[in-house]
Order: sequence, then structure tokens, then C-alpha cells
Amino acid sequence: MTEAHLTTPRMADVRIAHTAELAPATLKAARTLLYDVFDDMTAEDWEHSLGGLHALIHEDGELIAHASIVQRRLLHGGRALRCGYVEGVGVRADRRGRGHGAALMDALERVVHSGYDLGALGASDEAATFYAARGWQLWRGRSWALTPDGIQRTADEDGCIYVLPVAATPLDLDTDLTCDWRDGDVW
Repeated sequence: MTEAHLTTPRMADVRIAHTAELAPATLKAARTLLYDVFDDMTAEDWEHSLGGLHALIHEDGELIAHASIVQRRLLHGGRALRCGYVEGVGVRADRRGRGHGAALMDALERVVHSGYDLGALGASDEAATFYAARGWQLWRGRSWALTPDGIQRTADEDGCIYVLPVAATPLDLDTDLTCDWRDGDVW
């Protein structure tokens, strides 16, 4: 895949690139940005942001915003759905409120609609309104994880999972949703 530059109505130049295409310095800058944005960021959280597509915004050669989308499998209604899972959405503190987060999400939502059965993400209380305003829907059913020890309930995640439906994939937001396994926070 080659890099693409997308221009949004907010005039932010969003660069889309796969993890494998990013220079070590860019990955380091993204990781540093996310550690600055989130005071509870862990090495596993960073790991979850890798292996898919990154949406990046630079100003004056400096990374000011990052988000990524990675493929996961979610089980719903007896089907394994190909999910574009959004991770590592962050905008530098002094650049917030200027549409950069929306520009990142515009780019990733296009990826969801063109390549996945649905989008999903775990939202903090502070970010939930932002995602809901963009059409992401709160998953009202129970959440689960397919772990090495079998399917286990993830009740702490209930009320934090948002999905972006794709027209061709019927979803019942009031039923169970199970994610695939990964180290750290599974959702």
C-alpha cells in the first residue's frame, strides 16, 4: 500500500500509512505524543496501535495528532466480523479544538466503510460525546473476550464500547459482543 494524503474540509493534511511504512522516528514521535496525551498509557496500549494504518497530522514538521486502525475479529450473532478497531487517538494539548481529531476520524471512518464489517473502539467518558456525534453507537449489550481460557465476561468495559455500523452488516446493539484476545486491555 502506498501512502495517501487526504485533505478534509478542516484543511488538516492527514497522512495515512501502514506501520511498516513509517520511519522509526515517526513511530517514536507517535508513541511520545500518545504518552503525553494519556497519563495511563502503557506499552501494551502502544502495541495495540501497531500493525495497521496510522492517520497522522504534522504541523511545521512536528507530529501533533495520531490515530490508528487495526484489524480485529469480533463475534456477534454467531458470526466472526472483520472489525476496523480504532486505537491511539490523540491530539497534542496545544492543538486541540481545531478539528484535528475530526480530521483523523474522517480518514479512519472512510477505511472502516470501505474495508470492514464494522468499526469499534473503547471510548473514555471524555471522548464518548465526540464519537457519538460522529455516528458511533454505544454498544448496549454485554461485552466478552475470547481468552486463552475460553470466553470470559468483560463487564468493566460495558458502556465504553462504541461501534460504527456498516450498512451491509446487521447489528443488534443490545446483544453480546465478544472480542478476540490480546495482551493488556482486551477492548
